[in-house]
Amino acid sequence: MAFCPQPPLLLPAVAGTAAAETVALRAACRAAVTAVTAQDPAVLLVVGDGPAGVRYGAGDAGDLRGHGVDLTVPFSGPAHPDGRRLPPAHTIGAWLLDDAGHRGPRVGVAAADLPAVLAELTGRLGVLVMGDGSARRSEKAPGALDPAAAPFDAAVARALADGDAAALAALDPGQGERLLAAGVPAWRAVGAALAGRALAGELLHDEAPFGVGYLVATWRQR
Repeated sequence: MAFCPQPPLLLPAVAGTAAAETVALRAACRAAVTAVTAQDPAVLLVVGDGPAGVRYGAGDAGDLRGHGVDLTVPFSGPAHPDGRRLPPAHTIGAWLLDDAGHRGPRVGVAAADLPAVLAELTGRLGVLVMGDGSARRSEKAPGALDPAAAPFDAAVARALADGDAAALAALDPGQGERLLAAGVPAWRAVGAALAGRALAGELLHDEAPFGVGYLVATWRQR
């Protein structure tokens, strides 16, 4: 299982002159995703914030036009004119999978639908969990600086490093919303789904270069 953030700036085409500042972040994401795809999962599940009850797959696509780049990112295979538009989390997730060379089956789901999907899917399952930490880490962050932002992200980083599913499940959704931490719904859902399992975690990246917490980690069953 891989945990990655979802900033459009991960894509060099979007980052532009700031691409050098995200080199380490992209490398960490590629390493995390590659660790999952190397296990040759039957299905790669992308979990992120999005509308409940929708599953994304072949023909669906997202785009980066809102960020000044005329770039379409298909979720799985070529985009179809009648395909659904991907939420940002699944758009960036699809790009990360492509960047890591993944070509297998994919399913994109909202955090709220994770329990039902896990109960239905069979075979070896890979999971990519998308979500940012707090967007209130500095004065130049998207949200106003909040002194609670850094400790909140630090607690998430500890949970990811320790493979502590219960700690993720226990994250306060109200605090996450106040701190503009987009990853909280997906983190909570994954934590609840894996609570009680013995997991080994590895934290690969933990920075907030633009005032937003970007955390990258992997989990595996002990």
